[in-house]
Amino acid sequence: MRIRLLSTMAAVVGLTLGAVTGAASAADPIKVGAIISATGPASFLGDPEKKVLELYVDRVNQTGGVAGRPVQLTVYDDGGAADKAASFTKRLIESDKVDVIVGGTTTAATMAAAPLVERGEVPFISLAGAVVIVEPVKKWVFKAPHTDRMAAEKVMDDLKKRGLTKLALVSEDSGFGKSGREQTLAVAKERGIELVADETYGAKDTDVTAQLTKIRNNAAAQAVLVFGLGQGPAVVTKNYRQLGVTLPLYQSHGVASKEYIRLAGGAAEGVRLPAAGLVVASQLPDSDPQKKVVVEFTKVYEEAFSSEVSTFAGHAYDGLMIALDAVKRAGGTDKAKLRDAIEQTKGYVGTGGIVTMSAKDHMGLSLDAFHMVEVKQGDWALVK
Repeated sequence: MRIRLLSTMAAVVGLTLGAVTGAASAADPIKVGAIISATGPASFLGDPEKKVLELYVDRVNQTGGVAGRPVQLTVYDDGGAADKAASFTKRLIESDKVDVIVGGTTTAATMAAAPLVERGEVPFISLAGAVVIVEPVKKWVFKAPHTDRMAAEKVMDDLKKRGLTKLALVSEDSGFGKSGREQTLAVAKERGIELVADETYGAKDTDVTAQLTKIRNNAAAQAVLVFGLGQGPAVVTKNYRQLGVTLPLYQSHGVASKEYIRLAGGAAEGVRLPAAGLVVASQLPDSDPQKKVVVEFTKVYEEAFSSEVSTFAGHAYDGLMIALDAVKRAGGTDKAKLRDAIEQTKGYVGTGGIVTMSAKDHMGLSLDAFHMVEVKQGDWALVK
């Protein structure tokens, strides 16, 4: 599926771009490409990402574009398939001749696109979670969301606060799940957490009771961490409660959406996970520099789409705004200069946190950008 958007009819944005001048229609467009999993198994991530990209391109264009140039958005839906993501990336580079690419909903899609943008020398800001996207650093590849390594670190810090040192891991057999497992194993050693169980499940599995029964029967386990995306973590959560497991249950930031709570139902009560401040926007202290941004973004998103905001929507917003702000600072869309400007992003206050990138850090978020949240009465609550 392909959506080409060139519009000058929308509302004011102004969160990071500031005032712009000139008639947008009189200048060459800034070509933004996107590969998004708007349909398929990762659609609960990709659908809000696509909506946000379209919404905010409209809003930017309404204010005159960027430095008087309109933004032209071309979106391809990879349906969650890495091979399609690669094919669409090639098309964006060779046929559409985009200036920058924002997208790669999943780790698999991103890693399929990465070699192509490196060869094509096109700046690429991924919306996926795995640390392998930016470690080791790739010259033309950046990412907006927090990493799986950060998620593991945040969970284990919380375990220590609760006096827990023995963890059971359940990970999905997918790009994100595999990377999350690797990072959990590494972080556990660093944090002095003993991994007493290491189970996996398939992304399409509808029952995980066999793996969870092993954990239930493991007397050493003190808590359980699940690393996965989509419906899988909700299946694990339901099976967990059905088996009567009472150990503290943690999920990764891969489920930081109300969709997870809806899918898991009452079984999600008490589940903890690290997430961006966006999911608890109104609960952040007024002194938090993010609060104004996330409250405003939540308002705009929920009014536009009549649905709850998710961190995945926020990733798309941050990726787009970082790219467009870099166009301003680069003085245009020369790809080398635009790449350098993205890498020089400093102090950008977004939905995911405060971003300061460098030649050694193509994400730019610290662990403080994560908040530990808990499901309480069907909603997210900030853990204090």
